[in-house]
Amino acid sequence: MEAAMESVVGVLNAIYWQPWAAIMSTDPWTSNLVMAILLMLKLVFGGWLLAKGGRSPLWALVLLINGADILALWIYAYIRWPFVDRKPAEPVAADAATD
Repeated sequence: MEAAMESVVGVLNAIYWQPWAAIMSTDPWTSNLVMAILLMLKLVFGGWLLAKGGRSPLWALVLLINGADILALWIYAYIRWPFVDRKPAEPVAADAATD
């Protein structure tokens, strides 16, 4: 059982730990720049998704709180989306004069 757990931990470390170890081992300004870019992308895409769903993009600031970001995405996945719930557009009838 322990050998299986060690192999799982080894795989998880290879997937998740190594990229962060590489980033954090660089100069402080480089790691801060990478983290700032990742946070900016998280906020931009979160705000874009919220605006597309008919909500205020400022709710994307919740994504900065650890733990609350997962809860917010889970809740947002199950609320009503105005774009999906609206009635389909009626087809436009062809004008008899243009035929």
